[in-house]
Amino acid sequence: MTEKTLETVSNIYEAFVNAQKAFNPAIKNAENSFYKKNGKGSAYVDLAGCYQAIMTALHDNDIAVIQKTHDCEHGVKVETVFLHKSGTDFSAGVFYMPLAKQDPHGYMGALTYARRGSLMAACGLAPEDDDGNSAMSEEQKTERQNESLVNKMESSKVTSIKKPGA
Repeated sequence: MTEKTLETVSNIYEAFVNAQKAFNPAIKNAENSFYKKNGKGSAYVDLAGCYQAIMTALHDNDIAVIQKTHDCEHGVKVETVFLHKSGTDFSAGVFYMPLAKQDPHGYMGALTYARRGSLMAACGLAPEDDDGNSAMSEEQKTERQNESLVNKMESSKVTSIKKPGA
């Protein structure tokens, strides 16, 4: 690798690290009504939510992202590639998603799943819980934890305490 190439490659790596530090959490923003628990669909972050979590940080660091598809007979393959203004790029590898059904809906569903999975893996995104904790201050979180602990203690039915050896 020439010195120029090494310098150029280090530019995209440095820019990506800086971008990753500024990624927003991937907030679960959609509901899958197919998988219901207690009458409610399971929450997940959709593809748009994944992009929303990363795009500003990537663009602020002069990085664009593209997702290329690759030929695949029994599924969908997606490759997430990051492009830097220096002209360098790097690939996060190819992500494979098998087809559930071999029809247009099956392909598009697999493509969406593959794009989301590839992007999340490439960026190190993990969906954040959507229980409101991210909107609470640290003081509110501590208060909520303390209330929970007090409720647990009040609901326990301790009637007596014996000393060891007594």
